[in-house]
Amino acid sequence: MVGRLLFIDVVASVAVLALWYFVFSHYNRKKGAAALCWVQTACAGKGRILESHWVGSSRLQARLHFPAHWFENARVTMHFHPRPLPVHWLVSCWHKQDETLTFEADLDGSPSFYLEVMRHRWCAHNRGTVSRKSDDREWDVYEPGPVILTTRTHWKQDPSAELNALMSSRRQEFLKVHFRPESPQFSATVRLESLSDPNAAAEFVSALREIAAGASTHRQ
Repeated sequence: MVGRLLFIDVVASVAVLALWYFVFSHYNRKKGAAALCWVQTACAGKGRILESHWVGSSRLQARLHFPAHWFENARVTMHFHPRPLPVHWLVSCWHKQDETLTFEADLDGSPSFYLEVMRHRWCAHNRGTVSRKSDDREWDVYEPGPVILTTRTHWKQDPSAELNALMSSRRQEFLKVHFRPESPQFSATVRLESLSDPNAAAEFVSALREIAAGASTHRQ
């Protein structure tokens, strides 16, 4: 009797996990189809999606085509929450990981440098004191400039064209931007949900082009 009950429990657990995997795999694929529409909106008039395929149950890749002298070997990789795998999903939620889209491509000319830019939000904090003139708390607000870590023995003091272009792209919340001599020579990562806004999606490729153009300016 104990063995039979244990067997029933195991079968029931496997059935529940299988149903969980099927339901949330379908949910991720449905969300992936919507994300591809966002990407197509971003590429409207500038490029198009050639093909797409899933890598596992939480990663979707798509190859893109752009006009000559824009991007070569372009592709996007979308990372979704690993919902079909309960343990991985819980870990992802615990670490508050975002669903992201990473754009990768080769440039018209190979960069001669390595550059990695990571954008972080800076927060203000109050000192816990109350102003005598009002009931508002006193806040200390800091606006630090760019922090550059480099292995070069000589570094130009003026900001590079890539950093200027990145900082001027206000509507796009780029999390990471990479430049490197080898393929893919340029990559940029954003939160996937930022492309759900049609206006932001329409400006996405233009922002990528503007940042990538900084590399050409830098080479000159």
